[in-house]
Amino acid sequence: MNEHTIQQTDSTDPSVESPGTACEITDFPDEPAGTLGSTTEIEQFYPDEVVGNISPFPHLLRHPLKAAFWVIRMVFGIACLVLFLALIAAVPIVNFIALGYLLDVEGRVARTGKIRLAFPLLDIAPRLGMIVIGVALWLIPLFLLAGAAADAHLIDPGGSSDRNLHLINRLAAIAIAVHLCLALARGGTFWCFVRPLKNAIWLYRQIRAGGYLDRAAGHVSGFFASLKLGKNFSLGLRGFLGALIWLIIPSTMFAAASSPEGGQRGAVAVTLLGGLSLVIVLGWLPLLQAHFAAENRFRAMFELKTVRRKFKRSPLLWMLSLVIVYLLSLPLYLFKVAALPRDAIWGITLIFVATIYPTKILLGWVYHRASAKTKNAWFGWRWLSRTLILPLLAVYVFILFFTQFIGVHGNRVLMEHHLFLLPVPF
Repeated sequence: MNEHTIQQTDSTDPSVESPGTACEITDFPDEPAGTLGSTTEIEQFYPDEVVGNISPFPHLLRHPLKAAFWVIRMVFGIACLVLFLALIAAVPIVNFIALGYLLDVEGRVARTGKIRLAFPLLDIAPRLGMIVIGVALWLIPLFLLAGAAADAHLIDPGGSSDRNLHLINRLAAIAIAVHLCLALARGGTFWCFVRPLKNAIWLYRQIRAGGYLDRAAGHVSGFFASLKLGKNFSLGLRGFLGALIWLIIPSTMFAAASSPEGGQRGAVAVTLLGGLSLVIVLGWLPLLQAHFAAENRFRAMFELKTVRRKFKRSPLLWMLSLVIVYLLSLPLYLFKVAALPRDAIWGITLIFVATIYPTKILLGWVYHRASAKTKNAWFGWRWLSRTLILPLLAVYVFILFFTQFIGVHGNRVLMEHHLFLLPVPF
């Protein structure tokens, strides 16, 4: 195992780390720890990577029920995680957090090589999904009562049915609101939403014990701290800016032919030059962004020499991963054909996040494999990879040029690059 540079703070003895000591990895070696396999080793060198760690799969023959429950919980948790990312990706400015989570996933896999660490919110996502389901189920009768009260008001305004249904609606809204608040205060599990009487008894005992408000505030602050919203917003914003710096000039040149300004011959020449530049940039940008996610340094986004060295160690894997990544990203441009209402954007971002999420895991895993090797691959494999990837990227850029004629945003669609920028259709 290679030696990692670790800075320790809040400790008087550098050889002993206190429980509150914060470990910050300041250098990620070219030859990473390919032997990092156990959770203990991952906790030692990457203390933040254990968040969202997937529990081991139970033995299928010895514990079939536990294995089935494990599969159901993982599928439900991943679905809730993708849905959560899709919801925040549909909100402007907040969608940088979604990009930050995707880059965090890529960085986790790139540093450790462990796919099970690619779901940082998997411990929280099932609870969030259960909260959404529980709240939605209790709002259904409230919506039905509100509809009945509205119908009664249209049929007999001011009548007894109108007054009674509106009174019942108000009382039901108050009772359901109190019940939902208590269910969330108890933890938001399934049984918390279906046992309102036990929620009231629990609140009474908590008030008698004293200090409930302090404990509740601590739990709420701990929950939001576990989401790491600020950290992922910073990661997403820096990853966005780094990719934008690489893409802005070739993308602007690539869109010149569709611009009414300038001569037609000059615009075509600029477009061809921009397309050629875009082919080169798209060949290295996935590797650069994976390097940035692994290092969590903005300058890493421009360390092309380091990335080229990693490419030489595993060229065929990089070529295969780039082909898969761009094949998955190209169909997403079809969802930019029509402009959707703002409240319906999350349905499209769900498809974007579900498609881009696996590509981040794949790029992170390939980055780790390339970093784990100490010798360059045979030069024949390196040149074969370059020879194949360049024409394939040229075809991708050629197809990309025509997306501006079917997209609702026109030539602006050539500037969006949802694979590297925001995972949204705008």
